[in-house]
Amino acid sequence: MDAPVAVEPYSDEWPRRFAEERGVLEEALRPWLAGPIEHIGSTAVPGLAAKPVIDIMAAVESLEASRPALARLAPLGYLYAPYRAEIMHWLCKPSPEVRTHHLHLVPIGSQLWKDRIAFRDRLRSEPALAEAYASLKRDLARMYVNDREAYTDGKQPFIEMVLRGRPSPT
Repeated sequence: MDAPVAVEPYSDEWPRRFAEERGVLEEALRPWLAGPIEHIGSTAVPGLAAKPVIDIMAAVESLEASRPALARLAPLGYLYAPYRAEIMHWLCKPSPEVRTHHLHLVPIGSQLWKDRIAFRDRLRSEPALAEAYASLKRDLARMYVNDREAYTDGKQPFIEMVLRGRPSPT
């Protein structure tokens, strides 16, 4: 069973934890990297409340070409799950129940790659938008404390609104 959804205040430890993990992943994924390893998600936005899970996105050429990387990641504690397997390789660490890291191997230049970078960058550049997102996440975490999927689904309309370039709801 998944751990309850808990949104916490921003921590200065999150960028440090990402930087440490990126160093490990750069070495392990070197043969498959086709671009940068990016810190994405709410922990990548200074000041934003978040679930304390470091979301990492690594650029690969293609899903097929990067499939052997999954075996290289297992000794590092990453577990592969076929979540949205048509657009990414998704892994978590240390377990599906208790997660400290999510790793997304995503084809560089894909719509998913572009959307995740654009969403992160817009939240970084617009504090009022980031605060509106934090408020939504806190509300969803209270409503869906034991339903991670419903929590994630509840954020989607907001994310789509941001990606379409519309102003934040006030």
